Amino acid sequence: MSTETEAGAAPTTLDDGHPGSTIPPGTREKARPQNGHPVDAPVAPARRPDAPERPAPAAPPIDTGPDSEATPNWLVPLLVLVVGMFMSVLDISIVNVAISTMQNDFGATTDQIQWVSTAYSLAEGVIVPASAWIGARLGLGRTYIYAMIGFAIFSAFCGLAWDVNSMIAFRILQAIPGGIIPVVALSMLYKIVPKKSIGAAMGIYGLGIVFAPAIGPTFGGYLVEYVDWRLIFFINVPVAVLGVIAAIFALPKFRPEPSRRFDLPGFAAIAVGAFSLLLALSEAPTWGWTSYPTLILLTLGVLSLALFVVIELEVDEPLLNVRVFKTWAFSNSLILIAIVSIGLFGVLFYIPVYLQQFQNMGAFDTGLLLLPQALVMAVIMPAAGQIYDRFGPRWPAAIGLAVVAYTTWDMSTLTTDTPHGQLQLILAVRAAGIGLAMMPIMTGGLSSLPNELTSMGSAFNTVVQRTSSAIGLAAMTALMTVQQAQEQADRSGLMGSMGSTASSSGSAGSSASSAGSAAGSAASSGGGGSGGGGSAMLEQYQNYEHLQSQVFITGLNDLLIATAILTAIGVPLALTLRSGKPPAEDGPRVIEG
Repeated sequence: MSTETEAGAAPTTLDDGHPGSTIPPGTREKARPQNGHPVDAPVAPARRPDAPERPAPAAPPIDTGPDSEATPNWLVPLLVLVVGMFMSVLDISIVNVAISTMQNDFGATTDQIQWVSTAYSLAEGVIVPASAWIGARLGLGRTYIYAMIGFAIFSAFCGLAWDVNSMIAFRILQAIPGGIIPVVALSMLYKIVPKKSIGAAMGIYGLGIVFAPAIGPTFGGYLVEYVDWRLIFFINVPVAVLGVIAAIFALPKFRPEPSRRFDLPGFAAIAVGAFSLLLALSEAPTWGWTSYPTLILLTLGVLSLALFVVIELEVDEPLLNVRVFKTWAFSNSLILIAIVSIGLFGVLFYIPVYLQQFQNMGAFDTGLLLLPQALVMAVIMPAAGQIYDRFGPRWPAAIGLAVVAYTTWDMSTLTTDTPHGQLQLILAVRAAGIGLAMMPIMTGGLSSLPNELTSMGSAFNTVVQRTSSAIGLAAMTALMTVQQAQEQADRSGLMGSMGSTASSSGSAGSSASSAGSAAGSAASSGGGGSGGGGSAMLEQYQNYEHLQSQVFITGLNDLLIATAILTAIGVPLALTLRSGKPPAEDGPRVIEG
């Protein structure tokens, strides 16, 4: 249970004899002298008159953490959490770079190799809703350590995969700890950092959410092109080992809640819903959006999620408390997070394709071109956290989204000859907008929730980030497919017209050749006509590749325009966020352990 002290009090940590603790064992329920109250005065009104020294909480006991003023080293455990978050998110983007190389090594088809990414997304979508319960049941710190160990083990298995089927199986196992890490890490952050410093902390923490996928193409491109693609998995092992050692010594202890029951019906409903929707969205471009499998999965997913809401409103101990959506600031932040995630991951997917296929750049060179945007994010995000602490989420979010919308629109004039410097500049400015907006939006939403609902909010945040990225990419792929089909049909009509002209020319040449069998001059004329028809056909084939690139780039530009419009819609929503400094806490919070 949380208690408070004066901001200038001595460092306050655990009450279980932890080194450096200034709270003797057995005094976890006592409050320090504050505002003239006696030492043993309760912080909140007691619910049981016979036990005023231990007021009963309105919700399951929640662990909280020390205030930054009393415990200036909250930055150390925060950095430990950043390591785990960075590793789990980086793995998603870095694997995409190696997909084609894996396909060649395993001799897999395109449909088979796509399941390396799809299987991970499906498994992660199933485990994330249960992550909050797992963290509460085992204790957040212990859950984080176990998840890091599991991620390291299954990453090594992925690096040892001998065929595409084993790789898919190991990726499913890797996704289980990979889905748990973000939820428990974000929950711990809100328990060890006070509200007055939460913006700065989230700015640092956000490096794992936004900077990791931005740096992924550069790092992954180098490993794939110059070393070995298997290293993208093996490199997780030493990083995770160091992260586990640091977590053991740096993270505070969090009390588990072993009595909390598991909401099996709720888990089954959201697992089926998330699995069905993600599978439908992943495979719809191949199956067709109006095919029976796609429609059945979409219907099953929507109905399962509706059932999940009904179940969670009825059970005493819900898996995820859907009542958090009653808080508009939190719901609004999820909408804005989805908008930013769609724009971020959609562009991160298609721009490398454009550079590699239509500007003939290698994987590492593509990564180098995209590196400046990652560096800009690394600089902007901590600064955005400081801005949040001073001005609140409204203005950094609105300005950042406006910058993203404008630069995305400006980028919608790509050609096969777009200068690399121009593209780098646009992407860097766009990255600055994402870095400015993302963390204030997320922080403002979670800070609007009561402390006991932070874990639930963290789980919903992770679900929205992952599913919106998948949904956005699927929608973008569908839009690209439609646009390319239309453009291809238009171009094919033009090419067919050219072919008809060439055919007529060839027929005229043949007639002239027949008529000139008795006259050499006529034969010569006919031969020239036939040659003209062949030249036209040759020119048509020579233009085919160029036309294909134009079809793709036209579809990509239309996609960027749609993304810009979607992002612009988020600006007025951002203007409804809170403005001004967050409510300051009177003093440090104490962890029960």
